[in-house]
Amino acid sequence: MNAKQKKMLIRIIVTAILLIVFNFLPLQGVYRFLAYVIPYWIIGNDIIKKAINGIKNLRPFDESLLMAVATSSAIALALYQQAHGQAGDYTEAVAVMLFYQVGELFQNIAVGKSRKNITKLMDIRPDYANIEKDGKNEKVNPEQVEIGSIIIVAPGERVPLDGIIEEGNSSLNIAALTGESVPKSVKAGDEIISGSINLRGLLKIKTTKNFESSTVSKILELVENASSRKSKSESFISRFAKIYTPVVVISAFVLAVFPPLFRIIFTSSPALWSEWIYRALTFLVISCPCALVISIPLSFFAGIGGASHAGILIKGSNYLETLSKVKTIVFDKTGTLTEGVFKVNAVHHNKINEEQIIEYTALAESASTHPIALSLKNAYKKEIDRTRISNIQELSGYGVIAKIDDLQIIAGSEKLMEKYGIEPIKCRSCGTIIHVAINGEYAGHIVISDVIKKNSAEALHRLKKLDIKNTIMLTGDMEKSAQKTAESLGIDRYYSELLPDDKVRKVEELIDGKNIVAFVGDGINDAPVISRADIGIAMGGIGTDAAIEAADIVLMDDDPLKISTAIKISKKCLKIVRQNIIFAIGIKLVCLVLGAVGIANMWLAVFADVGVMIICILNSLRTLFTGGKD
Repeated sequence: MNAKQKKMLIRIIVTAILLIVFNFLPLQGVYRFLAYVIPYWIIGNDIIKKAINGIKNLRPFDESLLMAVATSSAIALALYQQAHGQAGDYTEAVAVMLFYQVGELFQNIAVGKSRKNITKLMDIRPDYANIEKDGKNEKVNPEQVEIGSIIIVAPGERVPLDGIIEEGNSSLNIAALTGESVPKSVKAGDEIISGSINLRGLLKIKTTKNFESSTVSKILELVENASSRKSKSESFISRFAKIYTPVVVISAFVLAVFPPLFRIIFTSSPALWSEWIYRALTFLVISCPCALVISIPLSFFAGIGGASHAGILIKGSNYLETLSKVKTIVFDKTGTLTEGVFKVNAVHHNKINEEQIIEYTALAESASTHPIALSLKNAYKKEIDRTRISNIQELSGYGVIAKIDDLQIIAGSEKLMEKYGIEPIKCRSCGTIIHVAINGEYAGHIVISDVIKKNSAEALHRLKKLDIKNTIMLTGDMEKSAQKTAESLGIDRYYSELLPDDKVRKVEELIDGKNIVAFVGDGINDAPVISRADIGIAMGGIGTDAAIEAADIVLMDDDPLKISTAIKISKKCLKIVRQNIIFAIGIKLVCLVLGAVGIANMWLAVFADVGVMIICILNSLRTLFTGGKD
C-alpha cells in the first residue's frame, strides 16, 4: 500500500469513528449540523474539489459531481428537516461519501496490483553505462553512449545497451523481459540485449545500437503507449458516460421538482418537497456510472498486466479485444514453428566438388544475415575473404547473385534458376534446396534442413481447443518440405514457395471483414505481412526493431505456446468485461426504478453505487491470474 492509499485509509477510519461517536452523542440543533460536517469534509473534500474544478473546466458531468451534489444536498435536506422540527439525518450523507471513498480505495489497490506486473517491465530502464576510460570505469548516461563503444557490465548490474560480448561469459536474468525464470548462459561472440541482469562474470560488450534504438527503449515505449490505445468496449463506456451522466442529472431534477408541482397544481395537496428531493438524491447516488467507468478499463489493464507477467507485450487494449475474436491464425514457418537454426545436410554436386560448391555459396551469401546464409557460412568453416567478393545482389525471396574470383555465382531457389534460363536438377531430399550455378552453368544444389520446435505441435493442439477454426502455414520453402512440416504439426492448410509479397496477398485473401486473421512471424522478413494482418504477433522478436514496431503483440521469447496463453487472457478479459456491463447496468436499472417510486433508500443507493463497483473491480482482477502456465 502506497502513501496515498495509506492516507486514504486513515481518512476512512477517522470518518467511521467520528460517525459512530456522533451517532451516540445527544447533539441537537446547529451543534449536530457542525459535528457531522467535520467527518463529511474529512472524507469528501477531494471529491468536492474535483466537482468544482470540473465545473470550472466545463467538464462537470462525472461521478465526482454526482457524489458532491447528492451528498451535499442530503445534508441540506437534513438541515431543512431539522429547521422544521424533524430529526434531520446527516448520517446517510456522510456514509454515502464514506462508502464511495472505500470503493475508490479498492480501485486504487486494484489498479496498483495490476500495474505491478507492468512496473516490473518499467524497472528494466538502465540508470547508467560503464565505459572504460584511461584504465578506469566511468559511469555515463546510456543515451550518451555511441554505437561501437565498449561498455563494461559487472555482476549484479543491468545491461544498458544492445551489443555483442567481446570478452567474458556469464548467466543473464531475463525474467523481466521474457517471463522465463531460468537464467540464460552467454559467452564471447553472443548477442546480448539491454534490460537483462548480469548474474556472474564481468562482461565487455561492444554496442550495436544507441539507446533510442535499443531493445529496452523500444519495450518501454511500447508499454508506456499501451494504455492510449483503447478497445471498443472502453470507447463505448466513455461515450456512454458522457451522455448518461447529464441525462440522469436532468432526470433527478425532474423527479425532485415536477411531482411536487403536479400535486400543488392538480390535487391541491401538500407538495412533499423533502420526500421527492430525497428520492431524487437517492436516484443520483444510484445512477453513478462508477462501476462501468472504472471496472471496464481496469479489466483490460489487468489483462495487459497479466500478459506482461507471462512475457507477452500487448500494445493496447484494442488489440487485446481483437485477439479474443480471432478464428484464423496464419504462421510463418522458419523461426516461428521451426527453430530457424539451419544445417547443411547434403551437397549434390555436378561439375565441381562438394567443398567448392559450399565455398562459392558461402561467399556469395556472406552479406546476408538470413538463417540459411548463416548455415552456409557455418558449413564453410573458414574466414570469409571479402576481397574475393564483388557485385552482390540480394533478390528477396529468390536468392543471391555475386562475383567470386571473377566467376558469376547464382545461388537460390528453383525459380531463380529458371529466371536466368538455367535448368536445375530436381532434388528428392526433404528440406530447403539451394541451387547453384557458375557462369550460367548448373553446378549442383545444397540441402538445408530446419528442426521443428519442441512446443509447436502442442501449441497447435491448444489453439484448436481455444476454438481457432483455421490454422495456415505460409513459407518460401519447397512443396515437399512445407508438406512434411504441416502434416507433422496438424496444420489445416499450407502454401509453399512464396515470396514476401505472396504472403501479404494470401493474408489479404483471408481478411474479409468478418474473419479476424492473426499472423505469427519472426518480425524480420515478415514485417509487411505482420502489419497487414488484423493482429500481428512477433515470435522471438526480442532483439529486432521490426518485431516491436510492426507487431501488435510481441512474445518476449520464441515459445509458440505463448500464443494460446495470449488468446486465453484476451477471451477471459472480454468475458469479464461483458459480465461487469450486464451486472452493473442490470442492478442500476432495477435500483433506479425502486428509487424513483420511493422504495429504495440511501443505503440501497450506496450498494447500487459502491457495492456494485467493488464487486466489478474484484471481478476485473481475475484477469490478472490468467497469465501463468496453461
